[in-house]
Amino acid sequence: MHIVIMGCGRVGSTLAHILEDKGHSVAIIDQNPEAFRRLRGGFRGRRVTGVGFDRDTLTDAGIDQASAFVAVSSGDNSNILSARVARETFGVDNVVARIYDPRRAEVYQRLGIPTVATVRWTADQILRRLLPEGAEPLWRDPTGTVVLAELETGATWVGEKVATLESAAGTRVAFLTRMGEALVPEADTVIQDGDIVHAIARAEDLERINAAVAARSEGEH
Repeated sequence: MHIVIMGCGRVGSTLAHILEDKGHSVAIIDQNPEAFRRLRGGFRGRRVTGVGFDRDTLTDAGIDQASAFVAVSSGDNSNILSARVARETFGVDNVVARIYDPRRAEVYQRLGIPTVATVRWTADQILRRLLPEGAEPLWRDPTGTVVLAELETGATWVGEKVATLESAAGTRVAFLTRMGEALVPEADTVIQDGDIVHAIARAEDLERINAAVAARSEGEH
């Protein structure tokens, strides 16, 4: 499929290369022609100089044939405006915008524009490396309501079924990591030694869930 990217920074150029390697056609837009130097010499996609919310610029990038539009420039307003023009003017359903301000990300997510809240995502990744396991979620939705987090399971959970853990913790297990591989469990999947349990839950319930799992680990039934 054809994909239009606005912003030829580190993220935009990396996306362009990955998508092209996967067999997609790519057009990348940037108002600074010097930015295209980030593209490798063999890049076959279109390089379009201009702003991503300008209709003529988008047309030059092939937005009429695009299956997806990605806005990853350095400006929140430009990213959202471009995403809205791509969707509302040109009818591109699959749009994604990078947003630095998490408060804006929440607003636009509710308006139906999928967003990546860069600052909050980066902060979460740093905190996960600074703090003990389970202290920060692996992922959270842009509104901050739902999180994916590791549960601090102990040895006493080995041999128990996933359904038993879900019942005790009042949560849903999204997947297990077993010997470096991801596994989507069934209710009767048995937790093995070394398994990492990942749960999906409301952010406000995470502390309670970890406490419930830890209580079992400590032998408090």
